[in-house]
Parts: sequence; C-alpha cells; structure tokens
Amino acid sequence: MTLRANWSYPTAIRFGAGRIAELPEACKAAGIARPLLVTDRGLAALPVTARTLDILEAAGLGRAMFSEVDPNPTDVNLAAGIAAFKAGGHDGVIAFGGGSGLDLGKLVAFMAGQTRPVWDFEDIGDWWTRADASAIAPNVAVPTTAGTGSEVGRAGVVTNSESHVKKVIFHPKILPSVVIADPELTVGMPKAITAGTGMDAFAHCLEAYCSPFYHPMSAGIALEGMRLVKDYLPRAYRDGTDIEARAQMMSAAAMGAVAFQKGLGAIHSLSHPLGALYNTHHGTTNAVVMPPVLRFNRPAIEDKIGRAAAYMGIAGGFDGFYDWVMAIRAELGIPANLTAMGIGAERFDQMAAMAIVDPTAGGNPVELTLDAARKLYDDCL
Repeated sequence: MTLRANWSYPTAIRFGAGRIAELPEACKAAGIARPLLVTDRGLAALPVTARTLDILEAAGLGRAMFSEVDPNPTDVNLAAGIAAFKAGGHDGVIAFGGGSGLDLGKLVAFMAGQTRPVWDFEDIGDWWTRADASAIAPNVAVPTTAGTGSEVGRAGVVTNSESHVKKVIFHPKILPSVVIADPELTVGMPKAITAGTGMDAFAHCLEAYCSPFYHPMSAGIALEGMRLVKDYLPRAYRDGTDIEARAQMMSAAAMGAVAFQKGLGAIHSLSHPLGALYNTHHGTTNAVVMPPVLRFNRPAIEDKIGRAAAYMGIAGGFDGFYDWVMAIRAELGIPANLTAMGIGAERFDQMAAMAIVDPTAGGNPVELTLDAARKLYDDCL
C-alpha cells in the first residue's frame, strides 16, 4: 500500500516516501532562504544526512549543519546552536532527526532572537507570552525516527545542565511551519531504536488516552495510534525495509504527540528523571517503566483499557492488554527492568522528588505522591 498525502493538521505536513526531495520547497513555503540544519551527533555522520544536505545545496540553500546535540539535549547544546545560527546569518532552522534533534532545532529557532533565558518560557501558565513572537525564526521539521512526534509539537524538552532537570519549553510558534514526513528516512534505524521510538509513540497514545482530562478528539486519535503500533511496530522491527509499516509508525508517532495535548502521566514522570540523570533512551525507558505504572493506575483505568483492548483486537480486557504489553516488550528486546539497564536504587529518593513535580505528573489518573513515585521506582527493579 502506498501511503501519501498532504495534511494541514496540526500544521502543513507532506507525508510519503521520497518526499525529502521537497525540502527546498518546504523551506520556501516557510520563508527560509538560509537554513541551518540541526541534528544529533550520531545522525550527522550518516548517509541520510549527507543526501539531505546535497538536496539543500543543489537548490542553492547551502549545506550548513549544527550537530552538537546530546541524546537528552541540554541548555549547553542550545547555547552552542544559537551561536552557530547567529554566526552563519541563518534565517530559519531545519530540525532533523529523532526527538533530540527535533527538539533542539525547534528551540534554536525559537530562542535565537530572544533576550530572556530559556527557563523563562517553561510550559507553566502563560509564561510563553513573555517571548518576543516577532523574533522567532521559522522552522521546518524532518523526523528520521517514528517516536516522539516532536515534528507536530509546540514545545521542546531541554535538560538544565546544572540541576539535571528536564524542562518543557512552550510557545505556539515553536510548531514547525512545514513537516516533511518521509518514511524512507527511517529505514536505516537500528532495531533497538525502532523498538524504543515505537514504544515512545505507544506511551504517548496510552497516557493521553488514560489521562482524566476532557479532550475527546485527542482520545480518539490516541486510540487509533495504539492500534497502529500494535499492528505495525512488530513488522517494522522485523523488517526495517517494510515501507508500509514504517509509514504507519510515522503516522502513529505524530498522532501520539497530537493526542498528548490531553495529558501524559506517570510513565513520563518516572522516565524524565532517569533520562536526565542517566542519559537513557527516552522511549526505551518509557517501555521499561510502563508495566508498574499500568498496575498502579489499574483502579482508575480498568474499564477504559478494556474498551481500548477491544478496539485493538486484544481479548481479555485489562489483563489481556497488560499481557500484550509484556509480550511486545519481550518481542522488541526491551530491557525487562531498570536492573537490566544497569540502574540501581541509589538515586530513587532524588528521582521520586523530581517525578512528582514533572509537568506530566498532573495528568496521571491516580495521584502521584512522593511515596507512590518511590514505590513505583522500586517496582521497576
């Protein structure tokens, strides 16, 4: 099946295999004549990035790249990216890669023209109104993984290098002007990254669906996103060249990020401190902490999960759904627990304190207290 379409939700999306060739047109549509391509160190050296720079150069857009981006981007990375943006006289950003490259690229475009520190724009109340909207550069997003869905998000996650706390930075104009969603760019993903990013997309859909906040549009998107992951992630994992599976997972990733406008929960609350302190892969970490959180939330979500299981074609209600989660984790080679990731209990008290003040904690269907967070970390061993 050939999956190709132009969407205008929640931004302009050019979806389909081979559409990276349209990147110069996307830059033009966004008003970018001198783009800076922002990506992570690992991706910078790969052929997919070289081909993308070739496309830009052939169109007269140069081949400027910034790649000093950590797996969990920091304010240090952001400052270096802003310096590169200014030094090169750029007028926009191509955010290229997985969640780290996409988030940092979007934040470089957002912050390059601001005079206040990035922490002044944390996703709290109306803090975003502090920004000078007229100084925000446009960005075009090109995902190369199917996980975070950051390409359709109005925020970026950045770690404070001093406190080691992840912060969500929000502004409506952080949303990319155009997205190139080309599943062919994900074909070269290693199996472990396919698994981790795919489970990240699933975690977004699952937590959005379970969040108690009222947002029926997001709930519907989350439900179909979970079904797509169930049907297509194992296929993409088994055969990385399965373009239909890669395309469906790219859709599921974007759907998860749209859906979590409804809220996230304790999976992310527990995962963020682990990523900040141990630099673990975010999606893989989400998958590791998922079963204890499902058990913790069961009293509040049992009926809801039963309906989701029926829609996904899983028998047995909550128990059937839980068993399927355990089975797909095993099939994808996800570590069984934090012990298998090489993480012990030494910093659990610190992480529990971080988890309960994480912005995602308020969306959990069961209140995440300090004691509950500490016990959940214990249950992840």
